[in-house]
Amino acid sequence: MKIRVSLYTILFASLLGSCDNFLDIPSETSLSSEVYYQSQSDFEQGINGAYALLRDLYSGSNGAWAMGELRSDNTTYVYNPTDRGTISAEFVKDFLDDANNSVPYHKYVTNYSIISNVNYLLEPIDGVDFDESVKNNIKGQAYFLRALAYFDLVQYFGSVPLHLTPVKTMEETALPLSEVDAVYEQIIKDAKLAIELLPEKSKQELGRATSGAARTLLGNVYIARKNWNEAEKVLKEVTGYDLWDNYADAFEPANKNGIESIFEVQFKEGNEGYASNFFYVFLPQPITAEEVSAITGIKENSYIVEGYNIPTPDIIAAYEQGDERKDASIGWLTASGNPYPYIKKYCHAHALTNNTNDNWPVYRYSEVLLFLAEALNEQDKTDEALSYLNKVRNRAGLDDSQAVGKDAIRKAILQERRVELAFENKRWLDLIRSGEVETVMKAYGERVKSNPSAYYFPAGYSVAPNSYTDIRILFPLPASEAALTPYF
Repeated sequence: MKIRVSLYTILFASLLGSCDNFLDIPSETSLSSEVYYQSQSDFEQGINGAYALLRDLYSGSNGAWAMGELRSDNTTYVYNPTDRGTISAEFVKDFLDDANNSVPYHKYVTNYSIISNVNYLLEPIDGVDFDESVKNNIKGQAYFLRALAYFDLVQYFGSVPLHLTPVKTMEETALPLSEVDAVYEQIIKDAKLAIELLPEKSKQELGRATSGAARTLLGNVYIARKNWNEAEKVLKEVTGYDLWDNYADAFEPANKNGIESIFEVQFKEGNEGYASNFFYVFLPQPITAEEVSAITGIKENSYIVEGYNIPTPDIIAAYEQGDERKDASIGWLTASGNPYPYIKKYCHAHALTNNTNDNWPVYRYSEVLLFLAEALNEQDKTDEALSYLNKVRNRAGLDDSQAVGKDAIRKAILQERRVELAFENKRWLDLIRSGEVETVMKAYGERVKSNPSAYYFPAGYSVAPNSYTDIRILFPLPASEAALTPYF
């Protein structure tokens, strides 16, 4: 697999450079860990390098949104017959992707780059003498990031190689696929270590992993494994957080890492190379500079427009009347004279084209409440489950749920997750976990084929006839990786 190139190279070329700022990506160097990791400052720079890779994972035309949101019935693309450039994300959307697609390749390689960075940091850390509390904090962050990366990999790819030590020889780069259960066992082990080592949010530098983030991750893992009792226990230990009174406030750049934030990927507007650009990637195309300016309020001269992650009619219709989250999440603009919805959640004031200040939310406290509702309902604790569900609904301006009985409450929770966490990369995995993915996505595909104009196709165009015929749950392992290993 290309870990011979991508992982093996990155572990020397990406991790071990100079990285003074929390947001920095390390510069390229050929130093070994034995030479590089000699002081507290070295380890601090190393963990910063692991965080920096999250920005690459969550942004750009191959970002995590393409598999977590675009793949689902929440968003789609605007087909532009005059610009058929990179269309890998379109293939992911229409279930026409294969092992050569760049979108899953990007997720696979970037997650293993994070894992490689972490493994090289963890190996020598106990042998270097520096402040024990700082050391434990760094180790906790490293275990959290490795657990997060493997959780991402196992959910989307299933069986994957389990690298837990630094890759130092070419022979070590290719490992057999580990069983899914073994991968989950390691994720749980790492998450538990992170919980023990990390401080709570009030004592941690903003933006870094905390014990609350590690507990949320572990609770998410237990939910995915349908271990409801363990999920309930660990999620009830996620304390010190609350909901903003106004849903939209959770996404305001001025409120980054605020009371509702459990973990988010850090971006920073400006010329330092840390800016986000989700808003621009998610614009419909073709669109004029003047039409973009009507939304941003700045003079747009040049900009990146991918035409992806456009809200579908399905998600627009999913909001109940009076749900305040709809206007906070979805806006309307004009593109080439035609009205289109766009993701408003990531559209905030900024000064430069393609240079925004929005972070990407990975875990918010509202999701903890919905996780708890789900875990409790599956244990037949329906009254308590409804109390958590209704807290989320009430914040959105809605009355208490009228669902009665375990099955109805289960459906209500899934629906609530859809609108509460819209455009945060949760929908595809929720469809899989609910067992409804094939039914929902085949029905969605039929709606697109029967009325392509409603899904933003110009006259005379539609999806390929074989779209949505094979609703695959897992993505194939990248062909370029498979070609370099005897194991898959």
